[in-house]
Amino acid sequence: GMNKGINKSYDEILTEGNKGLSVEAFKTLADNGALVLDVRPTADFVREHIPNALFIGLDGGFAPWVGTLIEDLNTPIVLVAPKGREEEAVTRLARVGYDNTKGFLENGMDAWKMVGEKTASVLSVSTKEFAQKITNETSILDVRKETEYFSEHIDQKYVSNVPLDPSIGNLNKIENKEQYVHCAGGYRSVIAISMLKAKGFHHLINVEGGFGAIKNESNIKTSEWVCASEMI
Repeated sequence: GMNKGINKSYDEILTEGNKGLSVEAFKTLADNGALVLDVRPTADFVREHIPNALFIGLDGGFAPWVGTLIEDLNTPIVLVAPKGREEEAVTRLARVGYDNTKGFLENGMDAWKMVGEKTASVLSVSTKEFAQKITNETSILDVRKETEYFSEHIDQKYVSNVPLDPSIGNLNKIENKEQYVHCAGGYRSVIAISMLKAKGFHHLINVEGGFGAIKNESNIKTSEWVCASEMI
């Protein structure tokens, strides 16, 4: 049509994106193809979220992950955001070219639960619990970059390294079975789990604090540190 190639003004983007939606309006948009994007802190998403929502928290590498994981810039987006940070989320999305935010869930998860909608949560363990549960048969999924994995990783029989980036093809390599998932600090693992849960993976367990915390557990064996520049 006529508007092809004419960008929406910043005011228009903000007016359309920074508006509260009732649960019903939010669901209608989601049912019609809008992406449910949850940008709250990691721990809040882990505790409870809308089933099949994609997690990319504002407090991590937000813009690069949005750019990597949401392929189409025109994707309609509905937000679950921390109270008072909705406009920030809409603005930061627009800054990286995603200018089709349709609003945010007014009163967030409280509103969602008040009308009896189902919630989901992420199975999650501390590194201490992880250290107690780990055996030779435990499957572990490390979603850090190959260079990070090469430098140092959990030294176990069933550790696979499937970097979140580039996620699209990579996630298809993951088996749907019970696996403990970790990254470096606990942010990317929850992004990966949110994507996999939307594909029907319901046996993934997040390791809180990631490899940074895992290294400090004396009874989890890790490989000797190698400088990544030696990676051939």
